[in-house]
Amino acid sequence: MNFLEEKILSDAIIKPGNILKIDNFLNHQIDIGIIRQIAIELKRRFGNLEVNKILTIEASGIAIATMLGNLYDVPVVFAKKSETANSTDNKYVSQAYSFTHKQMNKVFVSKPYLHPTDRVLIVDDFLADGQAAHALIDLVHQAGGEVVGIGIAVEKGQQDGGRLLREENYRLESIAIIEEMDSETQSIRFRNQEE
Repeated sequence: MNFLEEKILSDAIIKPGNILKIDNFLNHQIDIGIIRQIAIELKRRFGNLEVNKILTIEASGIAIATMLGNLYDVPVVFAKKSETANSTDNKYVSQAYSFTHKQMNKVFVSKPYLHPTDRVLIVDDFLADGQAAHALIDLVHQAGGEVVGIGIAVEKGQQDGGRLLREENYRLESIAIIEEMDSETQSIRFRNQEE
């Protein structure tokens, strides 16, 4: 069992509807030590790849992406979900359904931040149905860049996102893959991953 699986077992609350609540260390309150370990592990797993940009989606992936960007010493870009007063019309746009929020989100990256020469490592905190990952892949492809890998902290293996991305031949690395979880017993079974 790895460090993230242990942390999930000690801190997680499983809610009905296949919801894993680990916001006390991953995506509401951030445990810097765990985020650092996630970034180090993703860098180890993708260490042989040439990466010149990290891409995530707001907001929960930003902490992991920033730590990983620091390790690679490359820029971090995050796709925004909402327009602001200084948003530009010059942007790549895609759509992603949020499993957590149960709504469709339009996501975008301003064109100056993604280029055809970019070798992009996509990073996020969760992978469920793969909607966010596919939206980020779409943004990279619109820019003419290359997705060299996808790094995930927690994959819900009982949902289709990971399977689909692997079938599409993306290099996907998930630190913890949950095969089953039960809100009544508060039990979790992880996929056994070879080191």
